[in-house]
Amino acid sequence: MSHTDDDAPLHGSCHCGAVQFEVRTALQPATRCNCSLCRRRGALMSPPFEADHLTIVRGNDALTLYQFNMHVAKHYFCRHCGVYTFHQTRMNPKLWRVNVGCLEGVDPYALEATVADGASLSVAEDA
Repeated sequence: MSHTDDDAPLHGSCHCGAVQFEVRTALQPATRCNCSLCRRRGALMSPPFEADHLTIVRGNDALTLYQFNMHVAKHYFCRHCGVYTFHQTRMNPKLWRVNVGCLEGVDPYALEATVADGASLSVAEDA
């Protein structure tokens, strides 16, 4: 189940369909993160990709931004169903990751995943 930047874009959406997007990204290595937010949302993230590989097709007005701790990463959620769709990364704000569970035709449970140690990168206590 591989996908490369040269392939056709993958289609994705939040649970209710208000937010729809297309993305050109690989699917592996997929990553989970152990920071306080990622631990709670439990999402599997794509490898990082450049911002221009993500296109919001519909629902830009349905997206809600959440930032915490250092206020560098930008986490986007659907304001209707609450699903995390994608985020701009903290380590390199030029790069983004998408919630693999939002991608059509992709089984996130079939992908092997590593765990990023985001918790040790936090500057705020318990973040």
